[in-house]
Amino acid sequence: MSDTFPWLTVLGAVPLVGSGVVAALPRGRDLLAKQVALVISLATLVLTIVAATRFDTGGPRFQLTQSYEWIPQFGVTYSVGVDGIALVLLGLSAVLVPVVVLASWRDAESGAGVLPRGSVKTFFALVLVLEAFLIGVFVATDVFLFYVFFEAMLVPMYFLIGSYGGPQRSYAAVKFLLYSLLGGLLMLAAVIGLGFIADGQVADPDKAFAISQLSGLHITPGVEKALFLGFFVAFAIKAPMWPVHTWLPDAAAQSTPGAAVLLVGVLDKVGTFGMLRYCLPLFPGAADYFTPAIIVLAVISILYGALLAVGQTDMRRLVAYTSISHFGFIVLGVFALTSQGLAGATLYMVNHGFSTGMLFLVAGFLIARHRSAMIPDYQGVQNVAPWLAGTFLFAGLSSLALPGMSTFVSEFLVLVGTFSRYEAAAVIGTLGIVLAALYVLFWYQRTMTGPVKEGLEKTPDLGLREAWVVAPLMALILALGVYPQPLLDVINPAVDHTLHQVGKHDPAPTVPAAAGTGQGQTNAGGTDK
Repeated sequence: MSDTFPWLTVLGAVPLVGSGVVAALPRGRDLLAKQVALVISLATLVLTIVAATRFDTGGPRFQLTQSYEWIPQFGVTYSVGVDGIALVLLGLSAVLVPVVVLASWRDAESGAGVLPRGSVKTFFALVLVLEAFLIGVFVATDVFLFYVFFEAMLVPMYFLIGSYGGPQRSYAAVKFLLYSLLGGLLMLAAVIGLGFIADGQVADPDKAFAISQLSGLHITPGVEKALFLGFFVAFAIKAPMWPVHTWLPDAAAQSTPGAAVLLVGVLDKVGTFGMLRYCLPLFPGAADYFTPAIIVLAVISILYGALLAVGQTDMRRLVAYTSISHFGFIVLGVFALTSQGLAGATLYMVNHGFSTGMLFLVAGFLIARHRSAMIPDYQGVQNVAPWLAGTFLFAGLSSLALPGMSTFVSEFLVLVGTFSRYEAAAVIGTLGIVLAALYVLFWYQRTMTGPVKEGLEKTPDLGLREAWVVAPLMALILALGVYPQPLLDVINPAVDHTLHQVGKHDPAPTVPAAAGTGQGQTNAGGTDK
């Protein structure tokens, strides 16, 4: 097909139309609804792969672009395009959705231990709608269009939690929605303010909200800081960061495993993606002003999430707190404002989705067998279900960033990139790695090792469908751990462009000068004269 083919629009339309097909199926055709949802999600994955082959790492920043008038009176357009950062997150979404569909084959029926309010076909239709909106968030190059998708994706997620979750699903869903709406309102105010400022400054008033035109606006420092905070707080809630994180443990604990994977694995990435895409290039002065405070919050998130994970007895809340810690690393990499930090943070988003997604799913397999998420209810599972225990250990080792797995590369890049500019933050952040080893290995020891706990003697081992769920995630974690360069080749040009927009450069590496030269330091690889 020609390069003018509307790849990104089609990518969003396929799951959206597919959700309508699933919802329109006759009542009682649950198996058919699952099969159609799986086929649609796989078709979206194939289209994403084909579209990715059209992306030229040496070409313009935004590619596969389209732009059409939408609300011309306000300069709002339907404009879409991807850079390397958006492209890898599209790939993350496209991989995880079919995995979630297959993993959730029975979740909508069981409702995580309580009878669901919605039907099976509605569950899978909501998953596809959510995928369509997530695609829209990542490909939007018009700020107003991004905001629309940012708010729209809350709706299917709300119903996935509130209609198919655990006993306290209504409370968790409402809390998730209220936090998200608060952030959305702050962002809306900032978007409107940005629109007023752009009026008269942008070269093309018909595209007043286009990202390409909003970078470099003349904004007074006070107003710029206020607009930055409007965006940043919304993204910090979505990420989530400490102290606006409290909705996540409840939402994750009350969701089905598949919904939790979409929530933590993809939807929360919108927060850190937004910081990269909007907070830095649109408000560089304010970003520079608030960076020290954000670095402190990121380090607190790393340690706070890890410490609380160590003390959890509920498996789902444990994984939720680990994610707060991991998101602290991502934010640390973003606001280190170095090429290694930004590339590591972007790669971390992808690898965290695979790693934590697998951890949620394997924990969900265990919970589905015995209807309990409490760690003390398990012991010695490896003696009766060795394959299940093995995949659990693999997911845990990936979560603690074992060398050879993809998360190690991400974490290493973030810490190295941060150390070159904020040494103390990087050093303190490494404590999160130590704590990660504690909560993962303690969790494995308490549930999988030792004598078999009474009542667990007949625990079924990993089934064929479950093996198909975890196999692609394991393969990706290993492949990206051994050879992450293909993703970095896609990410790095966008990272360089972002650094250029905010006027930052990597700090020049320095080493102590040789004794007797009379110089304090010299550039690495250089010579004194």
